[in-house]
Amino acid sequence: MAYKPDLAEAHELSAPTGAIVYHAVRKEGEDELERNTSALAWSGLAAGMSMGFSFATEALLRAALPDALWRPLVTKLGYSVGFLIVVLGRQQLFTENTLTVILPALRRRDSLMAANVMRLWATVLLANLVGAAVFAWVVARGPVFQPDVQEAMAAVARESIEPTLGPMLLRGIFAGWLIALMVWLLPFAETSRIWVIIIITYLVGLGRLSHVIAGSVETLFLVARAELSIGDYVVRFLLPSLVGNIIGGVSLVAAVAHAQFVAGAEAQDA
Repeated sequence: MAYKPDLAEAHELSAPTGAIVYHAVRKEGEDELERNTSALAWSGLAAGMSMGFSFATEALLRAALPDALWRPLVTKLGYSVGFLIVVLGRQQLFTENTLTVILPALRRRDSLMAANVMRLWATVLLANLVGAAVFAWVVARGPVFQPDVQEAMAAVARESIEPTLGPMLLRGIFAGWLIALMVWLLPFAETSRIWVIIIITYLVGLGRLSHVIAGSVETLFLVARAELSIGDYVVRFLLPSLVGNIIGGVSLVAAVAHAQFVAGAEAQDA
């Protein structure tokens, strides 16, 4: 008796096509654009504070481990903690929105859509930064952690501000690229979602790439300790990492995905 393949089972077990992933991410972006400003702000504030746990966990591991060449391989696992909280908790993080909301914007290019994207970006970015500043100020000024952990935090923060303007911008581009790729991988990752988040963000942390929100917690910690001025934070970290994250998320992922799955399909239809 000849074997007859079960087409339904084969379809269920097969990986989703790139076009399906594209439409899933675009749908998520459309849903985010429909949220009111207040809801975005509260979610963004929570995300900014949650990202502080990447900083805190990395410092806790650093304080507990000897100063050896292998130490960053372990401590950078802590960098993933804040991202896990934010992504699994469905909180609004600015660097995720460099992909999700751009996909619908590339399909509908008008002034209303552009204004809505700017509204979401501005709201989420400001809320993320306020949340990051609150977390940084509390752990720098309050008795939350032991002195050895606070010193480890300061060491981590000083490393984040070391690169000059050019390298900071380039590191921001790669960080934005990786975080947007993480968002691209998540819709159909299913039981592997946690591992996707951990692996991608671990790579961002291990490479000391510049993530505007995670890095803001670190650098604002130095501001709270009076080791860094607000002006230096803005010029040396915030602006180059922000621009880099936007370039990485938008041009290297959203635009490429749009060209691959939409422009290509339109060309075939023509």
